[in-house]
Amino acid sequence: MSTGSAASIAAPAADSRALGLAHYAARGVLEHVLARHGVTFQQQITLRAALTADAPQTPDELVARGRHSLKADPAGLRATVDELVAGRLLDADDGRLRPTEAGRALLAAVGAETAPVTARIWGGIPEEDLAAAGRVLALVTERANAELAALTA
Repeated sequence: MSTGSAASIAAPAADSRALGLAHYAARGVLEHVLARHGVTFQQQITLRAALTADAPQTPDELVARGRHSLKADPAGLRATVDELVAGRLLDADDGRLRPTEAGRALLAAVGAETAPVTARIWGGIPEEDLAAAGRVLALVTERANAELAALTA
């Protein structure tokens, strides 16, 4: 099976389909690892949001962070927060949520398992290509977020 390289792949124009295919291919890799740990993609994103927050979050703040990242239904995100608390991956203290040691260990284990795969996926892509892709993706994200805000206003 050929792994391909940046030089050997014909480069189609970037569009929504190409972005979606890349997203779901990478997500599929992550979900395969997460399944071994009994965690869903949404749970991992929510737990990471709690871990990377500057301060412990209220459930509403954590749902808002998840909604910003995932564009998911608030009720589903609330259920995800509840699952993380029930699974002892988040701890509620004075109405604020923080990752438990088990939650931190889970994210570290997932990171360690995905690191070599990530290196293979991203390895060998020229820095200037990564910089250009980063600029384009940031612009697409900004524009899509603006369109979504207009649609839901």
